[in-house]
Amino acid sequence: MEKKKTEALKMDIGIGEQDRAAIAQGLSRLLADTFTLYLTTHNFHWNVTGPMFNSLHAMFMQQYTELWNAVDPIAERIRALGHPAPGSYAEFVRLSSLPDVEARPHKATEMIRLLAEGHEAVARTARGLFALVNQADDQPSADLLTQRLSVHEQSAWMLRSLLED
Repeated sequence: MEKKKTEALKMDIGIGEQDRAAIAQGLSRLLADTFTLYLTTHNFHWNVTGPMFNSLHAMFMQQYTELWNAVDPIAERIRALGHPAPGSYAEFVRLSSLPDVEARPHKATEMIRLLAEGHEAVARTARGLFALVNQADDQPSADLLTQRLSVHEQSAWMLRSLLED
């Protein structure tokens, strides 16, 4: 009876177990980066000051809302691949390529620079998974990565544009 139960639960979606595990690990890093950038962006939304307050406060809110809405699809893709999604601060710290911004920068331009660098880092994490998902013929993950890349590259460009003279 126990053997039949195990066999019934075995996953076969056309992606091998090793590939699913590797993709889930990569997506876990993307999830950690996304959540870390979400926290940083929300922090800066609350604490930005200066002559650009109104525009930055609104821009940061738009960006942290987009990031918040991104974490669920990433986590659900990890689950669809048959693996648990990370969900604790400790896991996110361990998996993320972004540093935790512990001290709040006093200058809005420093916040902008840090967020631009954060979006670029998340884009690099997403881009680094393409070879693996393409090799595994994992179109849903490739689609998710393409969507995330578009958002992060555009956000980084917009933030960098604020720093130009």
